[in-house]
Amino acid sequence: MLKNITKFLSRRRSWSIPYVVFMAIFVVTPLVLIMIYSFQAKDGGFSMENFERFINQPEAANTFIYSIGIALITTLLCLLLGYPAAYILSRLKPSNASLVVMLFILPMWINVLVRTLATVALFDFLRLPLGEGALIFGMVYNFLPFMIYPIYNVLQKMDVSLIEAAEDLGATPRQVFTRVVFPLSVPGIVSGIMMVFMPTISTFAIAELLTMNNIKLFGTTIQENINNGMWHYGAALSLIMLVIIGITSLFTDSESEDGANEGGLL
Repeated sequence: MLKNITKFLSRRRSWSIPYVVFMAIFVVTPLVLIMIYSFQAKDGGFSMENFERFINQPEAANTFIYSIGIALITTLLCLLLGYPAAYILSRLKPSNASLVVMLFILPMWINVLVRTLATVALFDFLRLPLGEGALIFGMVYNFLPFMIYPIYNVLQKMDVSLIEAAEDLGATPRQVFTRVVFPLSVPGIVSGIMMVFMPTISTFAIAELLTMNNIKLFGTTIQENINNGMWHYGAALSLIMLVIIGITSLFTDSESEDGANEGGLL
């Protein structure tokens, strides 16, 4: 018996079993349940009424489109703020860069709800109104580190000899950046976009706190339906969001590969 156990544990594939079980229970099973509930009516039979309801109800569709708009604005602002910060960090000495990166990551150790409540308190202290502006500010504040770190990680590992070769060939600083640095940093940009866009489009707590529940995002709509016992409609909305995120992931993956190939050719 002991020999069989030892032989079983000596195989590398045996150590993957706990992870497979975890994935099956907490990842695959919830996704399967979402699929089942999405295509079920209240009586348990197959039906497309949940998706028809989404199409026929302008409120849910408008909320979905508005959430995508907020996610795009947040992602764009994080990119515009995060890329220069990541580039500057990559040019610092490793010891100084590590300290500054730690300052960016440090707020992430605090729960997102606590950070958002602190943002609400800050707006109250400055007597600024809570609303769409506060929502975008809170989104950028919470997700900016997720844009900075992937880009910084790629820029830090970039081969300096490529930049030196471009400079030796007479390239100007602008040409070095546009033809060498930026194309090689595309994988980090894509990772940052995914890490910001995905949670932004599905969040609800930040919107509720920073707008006093006056602005609804798609995540809030899903939460309200599930809390009210409308599991089938809530699952259909979740499936729609998952499909959009999946399509975005495929698109950004292809863009990342194209950018990496272009950088390698240059």
